[in-house]
Amino acid sequence: MKTSDVRADIPLLEDIIYLDAASTTPTPRPVVEAMDEYYYHYNVNTGRGTYALSLKATEKIENTRETIAKFFKASSEEIIFTKNTTEAINLVSRGFNFRKGDKIVVSNMEHHSNLIPWLNLKKCGVEVEIVKANPKGVVNSSDVDDAIDKNTKLLTITHISNSMGAVQPVEELGKIALEKDILYLIDAAQSAGHLKLNVKDLMADFIAFPGHKGLLGPVGTGFLYCDQGLQEKMEPLNLGGGTVDDVSQNGFLLTSCPNRFEGGTQNISGLIGLGEAVNYVKRIGISDIEKHDRNLTRILYKRLKDLEGITVYGSPKNIYGIVSFNIDGINPHDLAKILDETKNICVRSGQHCAILSTEHLGAREEGGTVRASFHYYNTLEDIKVLGDCLEEISNFGR
Repeated sequence: MKTSDVRADIPLLEDIIYLDAASTTPTPRPVVEAMDEYYYHYNVNTGRGTYALSLKATEKIENTRETIAKFFKASSEEIIFTKNTTEAINLVSRGFNFRKGDKIVVSNMEHHSNLIPWLNLKKCGVEVEIVKANPKGVVNSSDVDDAIDKNTKLLTITHISNSMGAVQPVEELGKIALEKDILYLIDAAQSAGHLKLNVKDLMADFIAFPGHKGLLGPVGTGFLYCDQGLQEKMEPLNLGGGTVDDVSQNGFLLTSCPNRFEGGTQNISGLIGLGEAVNYVKRIGISDIEKHDRNLTRILYKRLKDLEGITVYGSPKNIYGIVSFNIDGINPHDLAKILDETKNICVRSGQHCAILSTEHLGAREEGGTVRASFHYYNTLEDIKVLGDCLEEISNFGR
């Protein structure tokens, strides 16, 4: 598929320049149509009936699970549906029996969703060591290795920093985790749907995914890859309908994985849409997406780096899909508002739910950064308009 084909499927792009893919992506027509079909023709619950419509809805959900599993080279039993990446990470942090004296290693480049759940365990006596990245926002594998000791139970890292796009050495860290015999979790919120991912190659025990970012799926969808050998050791957080095979007055028997982790009625239409979204990404081609996004990253970084009065964070050698910047003397929220009101450019501003990361960049006192992030639907013209507008704003301030 060409970029123009994808843009034609997203009406939202007709009137704006949307550069906030790191937060969420607009939903293509085929995804919405798949959801509409559910609501119009078989809007019933799943796993709750033997009549034809219920069986169809259940089959559609399981088709999504199988589609996701094949796309990421997992087995369908290893895919647990969640509402988002945050819920997937919390499922691990609260589902495993981390106890006093255990240690967890994490970086200072994390989104709060991959930091707060671990810091929360400190009240149970769990030690959390935060490894600092280098000035370009990349964590050094040797620093992580040094942080791991005999009490370390888990290493967790974001694949791509949401605050600045710094790509972390997840494969190297996977080898370290394997050698040290500790659990390993990757936050793939900014890489899924942008880069080719194989869960086995990443050597992670857990990978948390969103449906509504790079995969172009609906909001309220996500999933956790959990190695099959570890599922029995993890406790479900949401017990109730669909999670048990038997109940007595004295207890209950959990059903098999992954269903035991998916209590209650799921976001059925959303998950059906997610299955269609993954197929849509496959039609575009993940290699084409990666090449396209790398090119836009490089061009935008260079365009902004050449402007006076603008600070661009990170290095074009190790950022992907995200370019964060500031203009001297302008609050990032004010700058984002100017871009919106003058050119209908949608960018994110602030701390990006990653305060330690923006602090590491030296941007916390400025109120954070402005962040432009993109996907296959963005064009060189989008980048040109943003660059020209920022140059005009920067020159006006001097």
